[in-house]
Amino acid sequence: MSGRDIVFTVILIIAIAITPIYACPNMRNKSHKKTVNSIIDGVSTDQIHFAIQPSCAFIPLYVAKEKGWVDEVMAEYGVEVYWHNFDAGPAINASMLKCESDIGVLGDVPAVFAIGLGQENTVIATAAQAADSYAVLIPADSDIKRAEDLKGRRFATVIGTTPHNMMNKFLKSGGLTMDDVTFVNINAKDVESVLKEHRADAVAIWEPSVTRFVDSGIAKILGVGSDCDLAGTNVLVARSEFVEENPALVAAVCDLYRRGAEELAKGTDDVTINNIAEYMKLDREQLRSLIPKFNYSVDIVKEDTDSLNDTIDFLYTVNQLPRKYDINDHIYTDGLDYEDE
Repeated sequence: MSGRDIVFTVILIIAIAITPIYACPNMRNKSHKKTVNSIIDGVSTDQIHFAIQPSCAFIPLYVAKEKGWVDEVMAEYGVEVYWHNFDAGPAINASMLKCESDIGVLGDVPAVFAIGLGQENTVIATAAQAADSYAVLIPADSDIKRAEDLKGRRFATVIGTTPHNMMNKFLKSGGLTMDDVTFVNINAKDVESVLKEHRADAVAIWEPSVTRFVDSGIAKILGVGSDCDLAGTNVLVARSEFVEENPALVAAVCDLYRRGAEELAKGTDDVTINNIAEYMKLDREQLRSLIPKFNYSVDIVKEDTDSLNDTIDFLYTVNQLPRKYDINDHIYTDGLDYEDE
């Protein structure tokens, strides 16, 4: 673990420690509480803020958004909807930490990372299981053939994301560890230039970037999540205070996600797909080809919690978490099928 990574962790620990002084519940959420006369049972706010990212793991939510279902359902509760866009999970965590967002869409690493550092979040649903939506990419002209060839090479990813976990597992599948490579921390938006300019020999990243860069001829796939036992669990997470004060809204969001997943399974209309594809920077056929990689489930089952606990173990092992904990202590169970045995 480099000094930079240790500093990164220390900064987050300090930020979380001091946040209650200036953030929740004294800022946005408090100022937007409903009056006693207007409170609907299970709802104590007139705003809901979603933090989203361009990942195919969360398409059911984007279907519900594009169809207008989110606005329609929330209007029934007298709640106005706001959407905040981010490149990756760590920025979503920061937004939720500052109470700028109430519900976020996250991969396994950022979800358990924030909770492990003390951020008061609750996992409210499983967004998708999608091991093969994560891949290790290499430049199109690379001579690397297998995981073992990465020894002594530069391996890049976004620290604190699911591909960070995949990087560790993929190296392990080749008999290597993180100590056998030079770790390069990058921003998700820089993956294209990193590959084009050969600033790294391999990059671990998620869809839709995988398809976009492979189809454009910039990169080729060295391995996918199922090659190294990555579960690829993605989740919906909410601020715990928001869950406690607005259980009706949380249940409604889970229902909307399920409705979006059912619509996808039937085959939604081209206008909706086109709008989502544009957000993902894909064409319509690319997006449709990616959807089968994802099991959009909503319900939280033991496979999901086992996967998240495995991720906690990984982060603890690489000194990114100061402690181990059980994700089952941070799961929303009301209104969901939840398997804890």
